[in-house]
Amino acid sequence: MSSELKIEGLRVEVAGKEVLKGLDLIMHSGEVHAIMGPNGSGKSTLAHALTGHPGYRVLDGSVTIDGVELLTMSPTDRAREGLMLVLQQPFEIPGVRSFDLLKAAGADSTTLRERMLDEARRIELPPELLDRFVNVDLSGGERKRAEMVQLGVLRPKFALLDEIDSGLDVDALDAVAKRLTAATTEWNCGVLAITHFRRLLLELTPTMIHVMSNGRVVATGGPELAVTLERDGYETFRDASA
Repeated sequence: MSSELKIEGLRVEVAGKEVLKGLDLIMHSGEVHAIMGPNGSGKSTLAHALTGHPGYRVLDGSVTIDGVELLTMSPTDRAREGLMLVLQQPFEIPGVRSFDLLKAAGADSTTLRERMLDEARRIELPPELLDRFVNVDLSGGERKRAEMVQLGVLRPKFALLDEIDSGLDVDALDAVAKRLTAATTEWNCGVLAITHFRRLLLELTPTMIHVMSNGRVVATGGPELAVTLERDGYETFRDASA
């Protein structure tokens, strides 16, 4: 079944400053969209606003999945509606094991252990790490792999990746990108990847690339747009957002 994530006129304020200034974006199941842009353009603000971080105040706009408005929902209900955020720096949750976290998130406990082990194998994460408290004593790369285990078990409609390539070595980046690519066909997951670097997009081929500047999407194109950005930088797009 195909789903649609639709963002219309999204304006978001952080610490009294308007960061997103009327952002529009539409994507569908099975697509991979990348968001690129200079520091301060609003990329991470978008990620946190979509998932309901309390420090981000929505001033105006709409965010829907299949016509269902998310902005009036709690972060928990947004996740249940099919939106999952994969963090740039996954945090530790002492005292909580991955099994219990996934069970609380709605995973079927009768097959959960087997599914976790299968996902760990696919992402090349040592299975014994699943028995630790969430992300405790895990390296940065292990934490990103563990996030992919959660994604594979929960199977969201849309996965929002906030610079998941940050701090990953070549092998980890390859493993993460392969799992995400497979997700787009296995359950038609839509992937929205925020990144600074083309190296992720060499492994995770985007359907479309959006360039953000000054709180808006100022350019959209195919994979070739990443080549232009790598060669020329963002200066032209800064001018376009003025």
